[in-house]
Amino acid sequence: MSDVSRLLPPDIEIARRAPIRPIEKIAERLGIVGDDLERYGKYKAKVSLDLYHRLQDQPTGKLILVTAITPTPAGEGKTTTSIGLCDGLNRIGKQASVCLREPSLGPCFGMKGGAAGGGNAQVIPMEDINLHFTGDFHAIGLAHNLLAAMLDNHIHHGNALGIDLRRIVWKRVLDMNDRALRDIIVGLGGVNNSMPREGGFDITVASEVMACFCLSESLVELRQRLGRMIVAYSRDRKPITAADLKAHGAMTVLLKEALKPNLVQTLEGNPAFIHGGPFANIAHGCNSVLATKLSMRLSEYTVTEAGFGADLGAEKFLNIKCRKAGIKPDAVVIVATVRALKLHGGVPLKELSKPNVEALDKGVENLKKHIENIHRFGLPVVVAINHFSNDTDPEIQFIRDKCAHLSVKIVRAEHWLRGGEGAQDLAKAVVEVIEGTKTDFSLLYPDTCTLWQKVGIICREIYGATDVLADKKLREKFQQLQDAGFGHLPICMAKTQYSLSSDPGLVGRPKNFDLPLRDVMVSAGAGFVVVLTGDIMTMPGLPKLPAAETIDIDENGQTVGLF
Repeated sequence: MSDVSRLLPPDIEIARRAPIRPIEKIAERLGIVGDDLERYGKYKAKVSLDLYHRLQDQPTGKLILVTAITPTPAGEGKTTTSIGLCDGLNRIGKQASVCLREPSLGPCFGMKGGAAGGGNAQVIPMEDINLHFTGDFHAIGLAHNLLAAMLDNHIHHGNALGIDLRRIVWKRVLDMNDRALRDIIVGLGGVNNSMPREGGFDITVASEVMACFCLSESLVELRQRLGRMIVAYSRDRKPITAADLKAHGAMTVLLKEALKPNLVQTLEGNPAFIHGGPFANIAHGCNSVLATKLSMRLSEYTVTEAGFGADLGAEKFLNIKCRKAGIKPDAVVIVATVRALKLHGGVPLKELSKPNVEALDKGVENLKKHIENIHRFGLPVVVAINHFSNDTDPEIQFIRDKCAHLSVKIVRAEHWLRGGEGAQDLAKAVVEVIEGTKTDFSLLYPDTCTLWQKVGIICREIYGATDVLADKKLREKFQQLQDAGFGHLPICMAKTQYSLSSDPGLVGRPKNFDLPLRDVMVSAGAGFVVVLTGDIMTMPGLPKLPAAETIDIDENGQTVGLF
């Protein structure tokens, strides 16, 4: 049987053929009317912050978090499943919206192509969403780089704050994968071009401005968070903040319009909020608190996703976003595919279409670990098997049997091929679990644990590590942050998405491994401490054959090759 990807035309063609409704019609379904809807053309809009604050005492609907097994080159389809589940819930009579992250241009032109779902489970207008959308990422990049410019300008005009050029921690950002910019020298060309020093670029989604943006619920809070961001240290080791440079007010002005949540629609005309987009392997991996809470106040059910596997995005959603926003999911959907589980069991990519129960037996251990991790937070789980045409009934039943002792529903979902209709069984299972289960949500660790203790809890309980490794100098750095008053903050681990360990080559459910730490730094504005592991990069590079090589525009002005 042919692969399911050959059963439908390219995603971009499906998106273009779909009937798209005026954004006013989508907004009306949520009760958003008049000046609360700020149109960006016919099919996109922002929702006013005034409406958000007027609804703050509104009862909230149910929240469903979608996460996944450890990602593989075979693909899992987490975003596609989130969209399909939203459409499926609406088809069974529930009023549901989906909340997603905005795609980054780096991956779009790098490895992934588009990032707005796939098949018959997409958000539209697909091209706009994948490219410049409403300009939020550009505003975030400008705000970040304004601070970088003001930092160098302060140094150039006398350095009244006594900034130590060796201890500047604020880089510049760009919303594109570009390895050549990771480490650079700035200030060359003479005395008129400031002081020469080492610098570099991160990708925009790794910026602390992005994290502050996604965790703020008002312009006032955003300004406060931006002001707390540490950009450098003085010669006597005092932290220098954006507020010290008097940059946070102007940065907030640049972000004023961007902070309003974006509203678009699914292929089936259901509401979709797409706002903010930090990566989950180098940041906290969730869409904005504003979009999630607004959707919860306007919808009976809100479906949201967290980046990569449950060890990364879901862990950060629960330990960082839920902790700070005062929310909790009513159920968690873990997305898996038979193909990906076989790959975790050691099957080469080219042989995934062949039935292989022995490989599934090994690969299912990865799924079981992610289920156990979510249960550790006291939350019920539904497993969505994102269906491919080569999947066999015995393979799916085998997965059910292997996970039977964990008491989770495992549902085959065909939303890629059949849209919301193919996700109705998944939607019914999720509703049944929510209505029939009393959640006992608890965070993984309390604020009172030390930073080192928090890292150990995540590494041992979520990843399954035997021990956490750090040299004396790094352990002292942890203690310095603890002594400086940052010990109450949660941890944001920067780790490869391809393994539960820090080694991307260890697939499945690795055991008896240690997890080495490389560095630790505080994101005082975002309100978490970032811990880097392995070779994780905050500025990705393009692959040997980037997706940009196949993206083009035809004689009619239409984009081709974008997913």
